[in-house]
Amino acid sequence: MEFARSLMVSPQVVLLDEPSMGLDPKATATVFEQVVRMRDAGTAVLLVEQNARRALETADLGCVLDLGRVHISGPAPELLADPQLAELYLGGRPATSPTL
Repeated sequence: MEFARSLMVSPQVVLLDEPSMGLDPKATATVFEQVVRMRDAGTAVLLVEQNARRALETADLGCVLDLGRVHISGPAPELLADPQLAELYLGGRPATSPTL
């Protein structure tokens, strides 16, 4: 029982599916702050998110799916800086550096 309790309190992996869906900007910021805290504490976070720019700003690695297939993957800062990816998925402008 103690082992199960420790897994609930300190998981090794957290899976999040659209955690910002339907949230206002302040609540969305809080969600992503918590994702960063988990990541920085050593918890692996698998995040599925429509807000691609925000997700990539938070991630170490990214994988962009298009119609259920991997379109591009790699280090998140490289994906954020890719002009073609920015045009297609990030609102038209590549990021120079992550905001988080």
